[in-house]
Amino acid sequence: MAIDKQYFSDFEEILSHRYDYGADYWTTHDKRLIKGSPFSILESSLYLLELGMEPTEPLLKECDELIFSTWKEDGSFKLYPQGSIYPCHTANAANVLCHMGYVDDGRLQKTFQHLLDIQYTDGGWRCNKFSFGRGPETKYSNPFPTLTVLNAFRFRDDLNKEPALDRAVEFLLEHWTIRKPIGPCHYGMGTSFMQVEYPFRNYNLFVYVYVLSFYDRAKKDIRFLEALKALESKMVDGQIVVERVVSKLAKLSFCKKGEPSALATKRYNEILENLS
Repeated sequence: MAIDKQYFSDFEEILSHRYDYGADYWTTHDKRLIKGSPFSILESSLYLLELGMEPTEPLLKECDELIFSTWKEDGSFKLYPQGSIYPCHTANAANVLCHMGYVDDGRLQKTFQHLLDIQYTDGGWRCNKFSFGRGPETKYSNPFPTLTVLNAFRFRDDLNKEPALDRAVEFLLEHWTIRKPIGPCHYGMGTSFMQVEYPFRNYNLFVYVYVLSFYDRAKKDIRFLEALKALESKMVDGQIVVERVVSKLAKLSFCKKGEPSALATKRYNEILENLS
């Protein structure tokens, strides 16, 4: 375990929720892997990685195994025992597993192809679910699941050689112009979006700039550069200051609201490395 001692209390806090939903590894006995936000198995695994835990640690390997147990032969992931499989479910599972080091796993290769096969006409990914009713805005894909797909694909060596991903990047850059809520799940770029949220778990300015910084299609685009400038305008003494965090994460020291975060700043420095 490579977690620095200053974050050990955060590690313990995350582990304290490990059995909240009845089974081990932040989930339920019937594998409702997206239940329990912000301490679901998917989110908790990413928090531990963010704190410095090695993906090879037995705890995370068990989480990987549990996530992979929901993988289907067509490449999708069924993160809930009943109901439809939505693109966002597959995107979230693939993203976590790519962060865990499984980008070259044969199962994920099928998942990548599955995601490319179900890409929507506008370049993004769209769940066929209309919780807010239907309107002209629902003709678009959902921006955050699209960003999550790109967050998974960025681990591939060919990320900047795939035209389909360029289309997804363009869709997200266009949302910077549209700003209004779009997609069946109504993702917008209002006040909440413009607040720096960390760790990455919602659609917001910080994760938007971070993920797009890996893609050549975005790096010199005026819309991306405007978003980067907006992010940098919120920094204090060269550090990222967390502006928004859900109340259940308030006890965690690495993402204190209103305070600079060394780990968040590390992610910002990655953005600069991507652009250099």
